[in-house]
Amino acid sequence: MTTFTTTVTQRAQTVVPAGIRQRYNIQPGDILTWIDDGQTIKIIPLPQDTIQALRGCAKGESLTQKLLASRKQDRERA
Repeated sequence: MTTFTTTVTQRAQTVVPAGIRQRYNIQPGDILTWIDDGQTIKIIPLPQDTIQALRGCAKGESLTQKLLASRKQDRERA
């Protein structure tokens, strides 16, 4: 775990440290989401192409088989 420190300006601006920008490939124009859970703040970079970023994330989950089994159960209940 690496710690970085930045300062907030009078205009409420801050800088994303170079090490973070390089590690997560944050470029000018990228969007960052700020999540406040009441105790901590998390900053999540959003991918430019969200569909492409999600592609393959459920691989190996057998989702088609689960869907077909669920539909079969629904038919048996009716």
